[in-house]
Amino acid sequence: MPHFLEGYFWNISNPELWVGIGLVLFFAILVMAGVPKLVAGFLDAKAGKIQSELDEAARLRAEAEALLAQIKLEKAEAEAQAADMLKAAEADARRLEADAKVKLEEALARRQTLAERRIAQAEAQATADVKAAAAELAIKAAEDILAARLASQKRDPLVDDAIAQMGTRLN
Repeated sequence: MPHFLEGYFWNISNPELWVGIGLVLFFAILVMAGVPKLVAGFLDAKAGKIQSELDEAARLRAEAEALLAQIKLEKAEAEAQAADMLKAAEADARRLEADAKVKLEEALARRQTLAERRIAQAEAQATADVKAAAAELAIKAAEDILAARLASQKRDPLVDDAIAQMGTRLN
């Protein structure tokens, strides 16, 4: 049973009664002075400040999430762009390789044609040189034979002129 329901508690000489009355008076003075309104205002202000901080934190979190999503999107775009650039570079490399092969084959064909032409020219020059050497040798032999025949015979100026012209006409 509570202590304040006993008859002894309500005795004026009981100090506990005076403590209770003083406490009630203290609370009455506090209520009359408006302390609960001040405390409620202070608590409301503190709650408002905490709520604004929570709202700010939520806003910052939303901004961070949006920024993260944007960064992920930019990263994906950059990766896609890098992949496209890599594909384009590979295609360019393949095209350049094919072009280089074609140009190399063309250059080799030109060089082979040029070498064949030079060989043909050298063969023609060698043939001409051999023919000229053979003609000179034939002329020299004819001169020697005719000279030997004519030495035994008397000299004829027309034959000497013909022999002299033979060297210039055959070349």
